[in-house]
Amino acid sequence: MIAAIPRSEIFANPLPSRATGEIAGGGVRPLLQLEGFAAFAVALALYGHAGFSWLVFALGFLTPDLAMLAYLAGPRIGAVVYNLAHTYALALTLLIAGFVSGNSVVIAGGLIWVAHIGFDRALGYGLKYPTAFGDTHLRGIGRR
Repeated sequence: MIAAIPRSEIFANPLPSRATGEIAGGGVRPLLQLEGFAAFAVALALYGHAGFSWLVFALGFLTPDLAMLAYLAGPRIGAVVYNLAHTYALALTLLIAGFVSGNSVVIAGGLIWVAHIGFDRALGYGLKYPTAFGDTHLRGIGRR
C-alpha cells in the first residue's frame, strides 16, 4: 500500500530555482548537457551531409551570441532576448521553414542555429534568469 503524502509536505519544499541559488542538479544537468551534445552532433552531421559551406558555418556559429548586446538595456530585457536566441523552438521553426520551402540558405541557417544552441548546452551554458547574465538554468557562470 502506498502512503499518502500530506499536501503541506508537497508545498513545503518547492522546486529549486536560481532565485534561491540552486541549479539543475541530481543528474539532470548531465542529461541536459548530453542532449545538447546530441543536438550539436546531429546538426553538424546534417550540415556536412548537405554539403554546405564550412566557412559560412564558422561565420554564423556565434551569431546567436549577439543577443548578449540586449543586456545593455538591462538584465530583464537581456535575458528575454538572449533566451529567444537560445531556444530550440525558434531554431527548429526556421529549420522546418527551410525544409518546407526548399530554401537551402534557410536550412543551413537553422542547422547552424541548432548546432550553436546544442554546443552551448553541452558546455553547460543555459537559459538566463533575469537576475544577472551569469544566472542560468544549468549553472551559475563565474561562480564555484
